[in-house]
Amino acid sequence: MKKILLSATVILAIGFTACNSQKTISNNKKEEKMEISNKEKVIALLKSIETGAQEPAGYINPNNYIQHNLGVADGLAGFGALLQQLPPNSAKANTIRAFEDGDFVFTQTDYNFFGPKIGFDIFRFENGQIVEHWDNLQEKPLNPNPSGHTMIDGTTEIEGINKTEENKALVNNFVNDILVNGKMEKLTGYFDGDNYIQHNPQIADGLSGLGKALEYMASQGIIMKYNKVHRVLGEGNFILTISEGTFGDKHTSFYDLFRVENGKIAEHWDVMETILPKGEWKNSNGKF
Repeated sequence: MKKILLSATVILAIGFTACNSQKTISNNKKEEKMEISNKEKVIALLKSIETGAQEPAGYINPNNYIQHNLGVADGLAGFGALLQQLPPNSAKANTIRAFEDGDFVFTQTDYNFFGPKIGFDIFRFENGQIVEHWDNLQEKPLNPNPSGHTMIDGTTEIEGINKTEENKALVNNFVNDILVNGKMEKLTGYFDGDNYIQHNPQIADGLSGLGKALEYMASQGIIMKYNKVHRVLGEGNFILTISEGTFGDKHTSFYDLFRVENGKIAEHWDVMETILPKGEWKNSNGKF
């Protein structure tokens, strides 16, 4: 695939005869480049996987890029090598949701990346450049879930920025209380009755839908266990948790995106990925 390294810098050739208006236009263009947000940089970088645009690769620090996708070698060169493996014109990247939390930008994207997938990506910035990346990818199902929802549909509107920390605490407590420690007596306190929109491809809406799914898994001898919450990120009413555990007998990474409404969990999207055995890792940074 196309080289990802930014191969040229913008050269401004302003002769002595250039008029003031030309200088103003050039200065405005430079200011526009300087003002691009970290969120916009990430969206452009992900889209470049599809378009082959080379400029967004310049948003990555070429000397310090820590990769946590265990199937990709470390650094900018590892990212480039991965893209080279893609069949020509096969990649698609449509970012559905993008959020910013301090130095972190996290996104939810509809991919065709070695096949249709839904993915969460997290990027950490230093001095305006991307220096670290985590992700979680899952094959995109052919059909909606039992309630007719896909893994990516639903509202995208960010609300209540002033409640970000409050919402992060709520979701962190929920995941630790219920999913990590199994304190099921606290479950109903996190929800508004049975009002709960579910985007997991196998589970129906409501706590009732979740209960039925867990009963079915238990009947099949499948156990889902969260062992540790590694990170909680959020913007307004959208909160992402990154957790480690097991699904069945497989070491698993759980990325869960929750939407909070009136102090209760109202909607949920997720991606689960089996963590590669250590002997297959292409970098030593770990999944988390």
